[in-house]
Amino acid sequence: MKNIAIDARADQCPIPVVKAKKALESLDGPGLVEISVGNLTAVENLKRLAASLQREAQVSDLGGGDYLVRIAADAPLTPAEAAAPLPACKPSGGVLAAIGSRTMGQGDDELGAVLMKGFIYALTQLEPAPRTLLFYNGGAWLTVEDSPALADLRELADRGTEILTCGTCLNHYGIKDRLAVGEVTNMYTIVEKLAGADRVIRP
Repeated sequence: MKNIAIDARADQCPIPVVKAKKALESLDGPGLVEISVGNLTAVENLKRLAASLQREAQVSDLGGGDYLVRIAADAPLTPAEAAAPLPACKPSGGVLAAIGSRTMGQGDDELGAVLMKGFIYALTQLEPAPRTLLFYNGGAWLTVEDSPALADLRELADRGTEILTCGTCLNHYGIKDRLAVGEVTNMYTIVEKLAGADRVIRP
């Protein structure tokens, strides 16, 4: 029996699914395709591929957010199976935090600033880290120079969190040239990210 191992931990949908399907096509008899992936969304997409091809899929948790998906096949794909369209990818937006103010809650702004700093620090303790942080309106002040949250935001960026700040907001406050972490974004992308997220949290 032929075994094919694929490392797709750094790949986003539909790449792991495409690689798995091509591996199944390449089998010359019974075989096993093993795909390492870096998130549960990829696992679900591969399970859906296997189900659509009437193949068996088994999943092992490798730890650290990595998984191994094994798809067993009695034979390579038929021409009809190979020509079939791939299952649509489940969105892989992960956890998104939408932050629209320098302060958390209403009432005392000094207290609110302390709470916001604590909220962003708490995000650094999440495992896995949030997929995306969106900053808009007054929240734009948190991603610029001298922000009290800058060290924590840079830590999240180093861990792979996407940090996006509204360009219109930065321009409105005259602080675009002071952006110190992440990238400038627009409303279209903000809406796209919110719509594609698995979960949205707001302080």
